[in-house]
Amino acid sequence: MTTDPQALIENADTPPLNAEGLLKLISTEYESLPRQLKRIATYMSQQSDRIMVDRISDIARECEVHPSAIVRFSQRFGFSGFSEMQALFREAYTHKTTPAQNYQQRIRTLIANKSQKASGGDLARECVNATLSGLERLGAELDDVSFDKAVDLVINADNIYVVGVRRSFAVADYLVYNLQHTNKRIHLISGLGGSYREQMRSVRANDLVIAISFTPYGKETQHCLRIAQHNQAKTLIITDSNLSPLAKRANAVLLVNEGSSFAFRSLSATLCLCQALFIAVAYRLELKVDQIHEQVGFDD
Repeated sequence: MTTDPQALIENADTPPLNAEGLLKLISTEYESLPRQLKRIATYMSQQSDRIMVDRISDIARECEVHPSAIVRFSQRFGFSGFSEMQALFREAYTHKTTPAQNYQQRIRTLIANKSQKASGGDLARECVNATLSGLERLGAELDDVSFDKAVDLVINADNIYVVGVRRSFAVADYLVYNLQHTNKRIHLISGLGGSYREQMRSVRANDLVIAISFTPYGKETQHCLRIAQHNQAKTLIITDSNLSPLAKRANAVLLVNEGSSFAFRSLSATLCLCQALFIAVAYRLELKVDQIHEQVGFDD
C-alpha cells in the first residue's frame, strides 16, 4: 500500500469532514499542488468566510483560472465537485454572518441592479464598507500569541529593516515612521535604483527584518527575505495567508485580509495592524508621550 501523501490525496475516497479539516489539509498539501490549484488554495485560505456565498465564477475570476480548475481542486481533495466542498463552509458559517459575506452580497446587488445607476456617493460608501469589513475581520481573527511574539521580536532587535513593494510600500514607510519614535535603528528598504541587495548587506543575526507582502507576493520582498534568513536575522512577516511563500521559516507571522471594492483592495486594516504593533511596542518600552510627539518648532 502506498504511503505517498500526494497519491493519498489523489485517491482519497472520503473528503475532510469539516471546513477546518479541509483548510489544514490544503496547507499540508500546498507545495504539491500545480500552479493554478495553488492560487485556489491561497484564496481558500484567505477568504474562508466568503466561500459559502461565493459562486464558482467568483472564485475563478479572483484566482484568474477557468471554472473547471475549481472543480479539479475540489476533486483533488475528495469531493465530487465544488458544491459538495462549498457545503462544508456553509455548515461552518451558517450561524455566523461575517462582514465579508455581507459586503459580498451588497456588491452583487449593486452590480445586478442595472435599472438604477450607482451614484458617486454609492460607490464611495461601498469603498467605506469594504474597509470596515477588513477592519472587523482583523479584530475578530487577530492571533494574540503571534502578535505578542511580533512585539518581542521588535523589542529585542538591534536593527530593524522594513521592506514592502508596490502597494505595500506605503505601509512599510508608515511603520518605519512609527518605529523611528523609538531609540532603535530603523531602516526602510526602498530599493531605490534597484539597490535591494546593497541595502540589505548589513543585516546580521541580532537584527529583525519586517516584510510586508500580499498576493501575488513581490519578488523583491522575497529576495530580501532570503538574504535576511541567509544572514540568520529574525523575520516578522505581515501577509494574507499562512500559505504565503514569505511565511515559511518566519519567526512570526501576522495575518491580515483587506476588504476590496471593485477589485481595489484597501490598506486600512494593514495600517491599523502596524499602528497597533507600534503602540504595543511603545507600551512595553515605556515610551513617554513627549518622545512620540513631533519635535517643537516643526510643522506636521
